[in-house]
Amino acid sequence: MQMMETLTECVENSPRGTQLESAQMLASFHKVLTDRALTPLYQPIVDLQSGHIIGYEGLIRGPSDSPLHAPTRLFGLARQHGHTIELERMCRCIHVEKFQTLGLAGKLFLNMSPDALLMPAFELQDCLAHMQGAGMLPGNIVIELTESEATSNYSLLRQAVQEYRGSGLQIAIDDLGEGFSSLRLWSELRPEYVKIDKYFVQGIDSDAVKRQFVRSIAEMAQQSRSEVIAEGIETEAELDAVQRLGIRYGQGYLLARPSSEPVTVLPAATLSQLTRTPIGKRPLMNDAYKSVATARKILRAVPAVTDSALTNDVYDIFKKQPELQVVAVLHDGLPVGLIHRLRLLDRLARPYHREVYGNKPCSHFIENLPLIVDHRTSLQDLGYLFTEENPHHLADGFIITEHEKFLGVGTGFDLIREITQMQIHAARYANPLTQLPGNVPINEHIEELLQNGDPFAVCYCDLDHFKAFNDLYSYRKGDEVIQITANLLREYIDPAADFVGHIGGDDFIVIFRSPDWRARCENILDRFFAATASLYKSAHLAQGGYFAENRQGSEVFHGLISISLGVVEVDVDMPYSGHQIAELAASVKTEAKKIPGNSLFVERRSQS
Repeated sequence: MQMMETLTECVENSPRGTQLESAQMLASFHKVLTDRALTPLYQPIVDLQSGHIIGYEGLIRGPSDSPLHAPTRLFGLARQHGHTIELERMCRCIHVEKFQTLGLAGKLFLNMSPDALLMPAFELQDCLAHMQGAGMLPGNIVIELTESEATSNYSLLRQAVQEYRGSGLQIAIDDLGEGFSSLRLWSELRPEYVKIDKYFVQGIDSDAVKRQFVRSIAEMAQQSRSEVIAEGIETEAELDAVQRLGIRYGQGYLLARPSSEPVTVLPAATLSQLTRTPIGKRPLMNDAYKSVATARKILRAVPAVTDSALTNDVYDIFKKQPELQVVAVLHDGLPVGLIHRLRLLDRLARPYHREVYGNKPCSHFIENLPLIVDHRTSLQDLGYLFTEENPHHLADGFIITEHEKFLGVGTGFDLIREITQMQIHAARYANPLTQLPGNVPINEHIEELLQNGDPFAVCYCDLDHFKAFNDLYSYRKGDEVIQITANLLREYIDPAADFVGHIGGDDFIVIFRSPDWRARCENILDRFFAATASLYKSAHLAQGGYFAENRQGSEVFHGLISISLGVVEVDVDMPYSGHQIAELAASVKTEAKKIPGNSLFVERRSQS
């Protein structure tokens, strides 16, 4: 009856040319609701480190032969005529039923508008009733709050969210960054998940502003204990950028498309894309030089046995080496586990265990799946793995490999010791103004790269006309210029690959491993003037400089501060030392300073 009244009202108030079309659309909408003619689709949400599917977002489509097939038309019409809550309720019921029918595992993300969320007395009970009828646990449901209009009833929303959480459901905020007040919603509701709008993900690999936005979201999420999901990942470059920024979860066409029968395991090709990309740890800039310290640094050599070796043989190994705590187990030359001294001896000391198990394969004594890492894994990434994987690895240790072959083991104690020492080292040698690494970490970073044989380019950055500015505008303004420069260098490096250090004063060093280092340098040059323009008086800005006394007491004209970049592209096949590279960088910086204005001078050193 209510639907027919709405239909009549719409037809009467519509222009004559559109009355028939409006009536047909509303009739079609009415039939969709009556027949439950809605098709549920599910798009996987993926752990970008492991490749596991943690859940699915429920999406809906109308009849394929109808203008209401597209969700924008379907929900737009419902919103226009006051049937949003009714449509959402039906969608949730269909999603829960189909999710269980398909036997999908993980969490189900269900969209809900603020208006529906503000009716917990009815909507919540209805949702829980359908879940119970379908045999689904509340802990597997995440209510994904969509935002189509400005929200002001924050106190009511907080109260509603508490009721949903009290029933075991979790909360997510959808399209973060797109809506009217999504940051306020995040602060007010403290959701378990926040989903970054796809606008900020698309093209993030080539847009420094989008990277900074996502980097800030990741840092805020860490403080608020929310998990971040990046939506709209469509290219490998976007995936790489998202991972490098430390975003743990993602969804998008590159990973898996929405489907009525979605995948439960990602295809091998997709998994290879995930594992090929470096682990997305957000490194602190003053700790960037840590990235070259790898698992090999804490490698311990231990005996290895085949999984068919007898338990008595392993027992004899431990007996002959009292200080040995662990033995590695291999299958067809590849590591499959660890056997720990104390656990083996404890089990064999029990009545009859030695007699029963002594002549059986030692593989019976592998208790947990081991953590296996490549020897090139940085200690920083390794520490991140320990926080995300099963905590028993910290006590049990882990296996270190090279080309998948067993090298040795590492221990949690050694890892914590090394990371602690690096943190102390970084703090000791950090520049107090910019908190960037100083001379000692810079030199260590270059030496490590030379030892590892990694190709790199060294960029010496120096400010022109800085002393005159500092004398005229005060040292506080001078410090501000230095901090602006440091932030600009931070913005245009890849923190997972590159390194920025502060020699002192207005001199900086950037060590690039990014292959696109030239484009990054050009971006720094292009941005420098705009970044510092606000520091000048308008008259000085208009005339491109100012008159000030030089050291001889004469009035001379000084130009505005500019930045000179001198780059040496290092050929690692040449027998250069760190000191020689530093001298080369200083010489090309001098050449760059001979070029007026913001300048870049590049010298490629290679074998002749």
